[in-house]
Amino acid sequence: MNYQRFFEDAISQVHAEKRYRVFANLERIAGRFPRAVWRANGTASEITVWCSNDYLCMGQHPDVITAMQQAAGRMGTGAGGTRNISGTNHPLVELEIELAELHNKPSALVFTSGFVSNEAGISTIARLLPNCLILSDELNHSSMIEGVRRSGVEKKIFRHNDLEHLESLLKSADKERAKLIVFESVYSMDGDIAPIKEIADLADRYNAMTYIDEVHAVGMYGAHGGGITEREGLADRIDVIEGTLAKAFGTLGGYITGSRALIDAVRSYAPGFIFTTALPPAIASAATASIRHLKKSSVEREAQQKQAQVTKDELAGAGLPVMPSDTHIVPLLVGDPELCKAASDRLLDMHGIYIQPINYPTVPRGTERLRITPGPYHTDQLIDELRDALLETWTELGIPFADGRSGEVAKSDRIISLVVPKSGG
Repeated sequence: MNYQRFFEDAISQVHAEKRYRVFANLERIAGRFPRAVWRANGTASEITVWCSNDYLCMGQHPDVITAMQQAAGRMGTGAGGTRNISGTNHPLVELEIELAELHNKPSALVFTSGFVSNEAGISTIARLLPNCLILSDELNHSSMIEGVRRSGVEKKIFRHNDLEHLESLLKSADKERAKLIVFESVYSMDGDIAPIKEIADLADRYNAMTYIDEVHAVGMYGAHGGGITEREGLADRIDVIEGTLAKAFGTLGGYITGSRALIDAVRSYAPGFIFTTALPPAIASAATASIRHLKKSSVEREAQQKQAQVTKDELAGAGLPVMPSDTHIVPLLVGDPELCKAASDRLLDMHGIYIQPINYPTVPRGTERLRITPGPYHTDQLIDELRDALLETWTELGIPFADGRSGEVAKSDRIISLVVPKSGG
């Protein structure tokens, strides 16, 4: 049997569907974010990154870097094994205390990634509840979907942010049956926000537990960076708050927070925790430094939100198809996988701008997009450069503009030569 043929066929299928992914070879430049070095074909050139999830540039904050360096100098690099075998390094203990306080929960548990924290957290909690029914938003992240699958319990999917549909599913279940509602606060591809209060109300009414993924909100929202639940004063109404250390906090890892009994149960039963090497002390120290800084400082959040709004206004004002977003996410609709990849390639090759194409299965077919994430260090000048590069790219590739005109029509109208007035900031 030619085993390699099966792998080659699988890759050929991805190519045929125009969704084969190529990773750019990038090297961020400390102290100069969003600038980075792009290496390709034996050459290196500086480019501007517009799609990083290091939303607040905390990965390059001096306090965070210093904390990592000092911890590595004192304790070395690795964790030495799982926490069951090697014990828990002290910086990891401090990190879990910091996370529990951030979300005003009694306890926290750190995993090696946000994917693992969702997969292990959801699956373990659901398995420990008798005859549990999971109710999951249809746009939940792959890590949450995997957690639901691994739980082995019955699941029902409710339409995205559809409270009526969720309530109908809750009504159809026995009120005394264990139920777990899993959803996100910020949905990262569209930038919309869940109706958290209303979902919590339904959970109270129908005797259900709640599990929220705040991965794209922690550090970004709330007076101390506790996410949308903190901003809206709802953290106490959610049973489990999950988050990541790898986005706004600029390091690595995932976590869940909740009651002492729940966290201890997951710690004791989740294979994804028990059999995985712990975060190294240097990373834990860096994460704690980042959280502590963002608890006290709102400068980064305010600057990021301001520049995100300026970016939305500039691109929309230029006729580009900015998709509706209530958050810092700026999705730009392309609607075709081949064009989406071509636009990303052209922006990088011709303009030195890196924005990774977002194609199926990350988003539904026909909604392919460029996902832009402005940060506090994307200046007004960089936003202007982005706008002009996108106009040129849309025009040359024939991608439809917001008003439905194709790029060729826009080209004939000389839209590329228009000077778009600034709308603020």
